[in-house]
Amino acid sequence: MAVFSIAHLYPDLLNLYGDRGNLLCLQQRMRWYGHDCRIKNIHLGDSLDYPGLDMLFMGGGSDREQGLVYQDLVKRSDSLLKVIEEGMPVLCICGAYQLLGNNYMALDGRLMQGLKFFNFTTRAGTDRLIGNILIKACLGGQETTVVGFENHAGRTYFEDDSLEAFGEVLRGYGNNGEDKKEGIKYRHLIGTYLHGPLLPKNPVVADFFLKTMAQRKGIELSCRLDDAIELTAHEQMKNRLL
Repeated sequence: MAVFSIAHLYPDLLNLYGDRGNLLCLQQRMRWYGHDCRIKNIHLGDSLDYPGLDMLFMGGGSDREQGLVYQDLVKRSDSLLKVIEEGMPVLCICGAYQLLGNNYMALDGRLMQGLKFFNFTTRAGTDRLIGNILIKACLGGQETTVVGFENHAGRTYFEDDSLEAFGEVLRGYGNNGEDKKEGIKYRHLIGTYLHGPLLPKNPVVADFFLKTMAQRKGIELSCRLDDAIELTAHEQMKNRLL
């Protein structure tokens, strides 16, 4: 039995919409695969032992919390970008996703800097983009649908045509409600506006991260899990939206 470790970055600041449930899903599924999975909470100023980690996770938060997190993240941006380039699995939701870009412009014109890992910008809108969403994505060469719930005022716009979205919006708003793009995908990083039960309702996405974690240790997750309940929840939401 192998032991895997996932770093939950800033759980006290970036957990506005209960995104921690995705970690519990990953932890339980890895146990079903026969391995142990531990969650390590990383707070402002804590050190990050990248060699001892298998995945990074950041959830969503308010503008104030994002500002505090940025001040901490920018100090470790070089090492963070390095592990992303090396293929470490990373899941960033909502506010954490926005931090990966160039900047975020608030309604009053105030500009919050981002980490500038990817060439996109986010601007606050006057109303929020809220509701269930359905996208079409491709993970590990497998095309799949992904269901979720979005709740964001920010509109994210790619400024580089080479950037790859997490998926194509079939129902819902996505990055900005205009271009049918949702989130970003780069190597084994996914940034997305999909909150709440993203991974429990989308076992294909959960296993994208788990199998990547295992492969990086030279382990194959060969058994098949019984995803009947998860897929039923997925199909019910998908059919409702279609």
